[in-house]
Amino acid sequence: MADFRARRLEPGQTKFRNVPIAVTPEGFWCCPSPAVLQKTLKNHNHQNKQKGSPPPLKDPSLQKAPTPPTENIPLPNQLRSRAVLDDQRCMTPDASAASPTKAPERPPKPNGENQKRKICVGFGQPETSDLKVILFGKEGIAVRIGVHRNILAEHSSFFADKLSRQSPVPYIEIMDCEDVEIYVETVGLMYCKEVKHRLIKQSVPRVLRILKVAESLGYRSCIKSCLDFLEAVPWVGEEEENVVISIRHLQNDNYGVNPILKRVSSDISNPPNDTLARILELVLKSNEDRGRREMKSLVLKLLKENSLWTNGSADICIETLYSSCHNCLDSLLALFREASEPGFADKSLESKDPVVRQIALGADNLLWLVEILADRHIAGEFAVMWSSQNELSELHSKLPIVSRHPVSCITARLFVAIGRGEVLPSMDTRQLLLHVWLQPLIDDYSWLQHVCRSFDRKVVEEGIGQTILTLPLEDQQNILLSWFGSFLKVGDNCPNLQRAFEVWWRRTFIRPYVEQQGNLAQSARS
Repeated sequence: MADFRARRLEPGQTKFRNVPIAVTPEGFWCCPSPAVLQKTLKNHNHQNKQKGSPPPLKDPSLQKAPTPPTENIPLPNQLRSRAVLDDQRCMTPDASAASPTKAPERPPKPNGENQKRKICVGFGQPETSDLKVILFGKEGIAVRIGVHRNILAEHSSFFADKLSRQSPVPYIEIMDCEDVEIYVETVGLMYCKEVKHRLIKQSVPRVLRILKVAESLGYRSCIKSCLDFLEAVPWVGEEEENVVISIRHLQNDNYGVNPILKRVSSDISNPPNDTLARILELVLKSNEDRGRREMKSLVLKLLKENSLWTNGSADICIETLYSSCHNCLDSLLALFREASEPGFADKSLESKDPVVRQIALGADNLLWLVEILADRHIAGEFAVMWSSQNELSELHSKLPIVSRHPVSCITARLFVAIGRGEVLPSMDTRQLLLHVWLQPLIDDYSWLQHVCRSFDRKVVEEGIGQTILTLPLEDQQNILLSWFGSFLKVGDNCPNLQRAFEVWWRRTFIRPYVEQQGNLAQSARS
């Protein structure tokens, strides 16, 4: 809480200038921002040079509150705002007699304290005001508020405590006030019957500022109104985190904060895996192409975001993902068995089309799951599963390429993951993966280039080459010589592994010679 002082103010000690205070038709005031206050005060001297003319308003969004004589228009029990010019009360007779057309010379200020912008604001009936609260802000602004002891003591435990311990004094000073504008507005809310209605159409950041001041003043009804506002209004962007940080410490004060916090946390007993399993099930069983495609992209993006926040330390979905992988793999194998039966090719198109569509759908679902596993660096177990699918690989060659090619996308994605280091399977798994699935991938390669929009030839070829180069040199030679013969037959319809072939060539023909020369040189030196 800002520094608190209560003392008497001697006449002529401080001067306060008037500023325009915007007033709503209901009488509710709105304090201008510090920038507007300073701009208004800067133009105040220039405006006073015009004799007999009222000072114009520079900011059209602010309207000066009319202050008719109170004896002519009494306003009992109604909120009002006034701007009081105390210069005339505090000026000496010589100064008041100065020519209005010539600006008076000001004596030099003795210190920085007198350089403050001084503003006067009033609430309620001015003639019954029995207390002045003076705020000294960090922006160089001093605000004097005319208030009533009973109003402040009724609404604020802070003021009630201070007023009960201090002897009757007309002034209370609050030093180093962090947010003068909101402090004045919060005091003004004590004169409103329905604080919640005054907060409507306010921004979330501004209500959080009001909440902070209300807490420091012990203004419980305002705190409750701010919390009701935050519970009902939508939060945008960073507002969510700011709201949670601002209200979490109020949980133990019986303010009813839990309904607000429930927006970002849940008491549901089901673990997150159950929720994720439900989401995966809905996506994998969808038959609507566009909806499934968009939701797959959304879930993949959110899982990537989750992985970044948890930094891979707490993967909550590995069991759920692998359970879905097993189900998709079993379904895909059953569909391949059905499509490879001898009489299947002779069936009508209406009979074959559902099976072909289900194969494409199952392969697409499995590819999506592999993408999630590879992105989270937990695809090692799937690499073992896929490399052991000998039956699926054998059935692959029995199906038409138009039906089987989606399966080769899964193989290509695994090679890319190994080449990038996203998954680190054992040497046996890498050898088996190349032995079982490289030839089916080569057979479908031409189709993949022309049909699959997401297929990136250069990335896939780099992944295959890097996977081959992780094997022993003899295995590299066998695979690359086999590829060499295939590429000579079909050209671009086969993966271009020239970079891997060059590395193998240097390892086989150049490196032994270089090492031999190095050994001879070392022997000669020794």
